[in-house]
Amino acid sequence: METLSKLFGNAAKVKIMRLFLSNEDIIFDNADISKRTKVSLVNLRKELKVFENISLIKKRVFYKEITKKVKGKEVIEKKKTSGWILDTNFSLLAPLKNLLIKGSPVSSKDIIGRLKGGGSLKLIITSGVFIQEPDSRVDILIVGDNINNSYLERAISILESEIGQELKYFILETPDFNYRLGVYDKLLRDILDYSHKKIVNKLDF
Repeated sequence: METLSKLFGNAAKVKIMRLFLSNEDIIFDNADISKRTKVSLVNLRKELKVFENISLIKKRVFYKEITKKVKGKEVIEKKKTSGWILDTNFSLLAPLKNLLIKGSPVSSKDIIGRLKGGGSLKLIITSGVFIQEPDSRVDILIVGDNINNSYLERAISILESEIGQELKYFILETPDFNYRLGVYDKLLRDILDYSHKKIVNKLDF
């Protein structure tokens, strides 16, 4: 991420581009983009203007579903608003995707750095988006002792903002992992029997 940030000027640009490149059929309004990328609205508006000027994105009017409480019940309403969508006619779209999406979106070192405060981590396996296997059931499997779930969920949220996609993840305490491994748990087998990468492996298996 650091290299790309230097290449493109700042991390905000990279995160915003990845969001649009990974979700080319989705219209996002400013609030959605800010939430997904963790870029402030002030900085976001400047970057969106740059991307609009070079025709990477274009404006669209759409109806956004908003959940409201009416007499104690949640009601979904559709509100007309304006947003942004990737312009698939952008002349450099293919090379930009190759650079920002098709390579490993975040290094193993960065992933470990984000997650390491979430407990005594014994095993971290990456798959799915990290190895260009979109059909994988899980993007990250985390196994450890004294797991701090709230910390790991926040860390994964940051990774999602950097990658531009929601991540499928599974967190297990070591005894639970060993039990599931022993009974040939289907989810674990779906992870371990197919393409994956062990970026931390203190369980030696």
